[in-house]
Amino acid sequence: QVQLEESGGDLVQAGGSLALSCAMSGSVISIVSMGWYRQAPGKQREFVASITTDGTTVYADSVKGRFTMSRDNALNMVYLQMNTLRPEDTAAYYCTLSAYIDYKSSRPTVYWGRGTQVTVSS
Repeated sequence: QVQLEESGGDLVQAGGSLALSCAMSGSVISIVSMGWYRQAPGKQREFVASITTDGTTVYADSVKGRFTMSRDNALNMVYLQMNTLRPEDTAAYYCTLSAYIDYKSSRPTVYWGRGTQVTVSS
């Protein structure tokens, strides 16, 4: 059973930094990508960043230049370094995994963590 567990969420002042971590447990055949999404109260969940196994990253325009996603393949961990935080970054942040779980699957399975709360005060 694959599980994702996020950590690192906190209350921080605008302009500050936070580092989120996501630990993956369980086994898969191959990982396609891992990512971060966020959801603010009353808003739809939105894409933040993703990273493939070769380290290629993609960022939402709203976080480019401020957030950096990285991974440690040996530890099955991904990280999100968030700098120059803004009040509009306040949200629950969710880690995702897209992976093939067996050789019969024709498409990857997507897993979600339970989220970690980031609150940025003005």
